[in-house]
Amino acid sequence: MSAEAALHIEPAPIVACTVSKDIQDFDLLIDDMETKLGETWGDLGFEDTIAFLDQPDAKSLEFLVLALADEDEAELDLILSIVTKANDAGVKLILVTDDISPSMLHRLMKGGVEEFLPYPLPDGELGSLIDKMRQPPEQAYEEPELPTEMRTKIKAKGDRDGVVLPVHGLAGGTGSTTLAVNLAWELSNIDKANPPRVCLLDLDLQFGEVATYLDLPRREAVFELLSDTESMDSDSFCQALLSYNEVLHVLTAPSDILPLDLIGPEDVQRIIEVARTNFDYVVIDMPSTLVSWTETVLEESHVYFSTMELDMRSAQNTLRMIRALKSEELPVEKLRFALNRAPKFTDLSGKARVKRLAESLDIKIELLLPDGGKPIAQACDQGLPLASGAAKSPLRKEILKLAGSVHEINLAAENAA
Repeated sequence: MSAEAALHIEPAPIVACTVSKDIQDFDLLIDDMETKLGETWGDLGFEDTIAFLDQPDAKSLEFLVLALADEDEAELDLILSIVTKANDAGVKLILVTDDISPSMLHRLMKGGVEEFLPYPLPDGELGSLIDKMRQPPEQAYEEPELPTEMRTKIKAKGDRDGVVLPVHGLAGGTGSTTLAVNLAWELSNIDKANPPRVCLLDLDLQFGEVATYLDLPRREAVFELLSDTESMDSDSFCQALLSYNEVLHVLTAPSDILPLDLIGPEDVQRIIEVARTNFDYVVIDMPSTLVSWTETVLEESHVYFSTMELDMRSAQNTLRMIRALKSEELPVEKLRFALNRAPKFTDLSGKARVKRLAESLDIKIELLLPDGGKPIAQACDQGLPLASGAAKSPLRKEILKLAGSVHEINLAAENAA
């Protein structure tokens, strides 16, 4: 090769561009782009992107990475026009967000953004996402066909006025999901002659485990439902549900980890309302984190179960929870405290500790959940309710007793109305 020819080597085409007000605010994104793409990427401002997409150089573009922070909301209309133009040009979009509002995220996802990642970026996640987006259509992931027995067959009538029963763990590992799943299951089987309709909602959008506890798949339909609750009706809600043994209807957590503020109070209100009007009982597995819509769930609930343990972290978190609710003048009286791994009937010193805990927190611990030991963990790992995996467990018997009490009170209220 001559020296003159060597000097005229064409630079590699640009296959990706970041789009931001100032890319230096996203230094970790710069590092990940350079690691994955080398010198085949560039950076554009918002207005520059519109012009660039009309240039011949844009024909080599595979995707744009929109790097947005909360102060970019003032430019939302311009950003949405970039999204529209990129979609028209067949350029894929990745959204990297640093504390943007739920409404802004909602509009961008609805406008056509395909994927998003939180900032700071999880290690290696951008590279994995780029590899996924580069797969040819025939190799792209396709959600497996849903087995017939998991398809919801109920008809959405909107003729119910269901009881809303959230379960909120005041510390990690206090059995909130175990209680939520098994309370829902026991309620759905509480009356064989006239079984009530029961819906179980997993609103822990990041690490929800209801699907694991019942061995159910996580579906893309859940994300689609949560992304656009304004268009949701009873039929679309029921289609997003999965049926467990044809008696319990479940809205699992999404397949991917999502920010808890993907949905807002209005979205949660719509979901609870459509569930409540189509089911007799709505059991909700809540995230342990307090979010903007926790208040909404509390206001809509009939009883708000709060699980805790006999330890200092639970005691401190209980005080924080009560203080937070009282400061906002929220209905703290709806809380029903459930003690997980409660001492046995014969453990007098343990029972004395429970009494002292309740007195020091100025609360009443109304539900004592025994420690079921290894059979509980094994049933959860096998994706079985305790009634199937550990039927003789004292924990299962206590939850069955709770379900019977809830159903009895509900029937008495209906008869008195």
